[in-house]
Amino acid sequence: MSDKHYSEEQLKHYSNKLAYEIDAWDLKEAIERGDTITVIDARSPAAFAAEHIPGAINIPHRQMDAVSTASIDKSSIVVTYCDGIGCNASTKGALNMTKLGFQVKELMGGLDWWKRDSHATSGDSSVTAGESSCGCG
Repeated sequence: MSDKHYSEEQLKHYSNKLAYEIDAWDLKEAIERGDTITVIDARSPAAFAAEHIPGAINIPHRQMDAVSTASIDKSSIVVTYCDGIGCNASTKGALNMTKLGFQVKELMGGLDWWKRDSHATSGDSSVTAGESSCGCG
């Protein structure tokens, strides 16, 4: 394998990651800018009620279909999330929403990394925002 071929594959890989994934810091900035984003919590209604990203809607991944997503703007970027690394509801949700024709990104690290970046949550177990800064940029 030549270095050039390897580099082109790496470029494609990392470009795809950025096209299909978003981190908590970038999502927070996009929300604050007023970008057209629909944040979907793909977990159960009970988990959503306990704690979720402010402004998110709850559509469990198993319930995503044309009817349950009919009110979502097709021109928005849909960001799916779940608890975090040990949960794949966000991936299942991203797959379902893509099949339904939406532009989708998956939130890396889910709600866990959202909170690690000191962003506020809503719900019965909500937390307030803390002092945060992005060390990556």
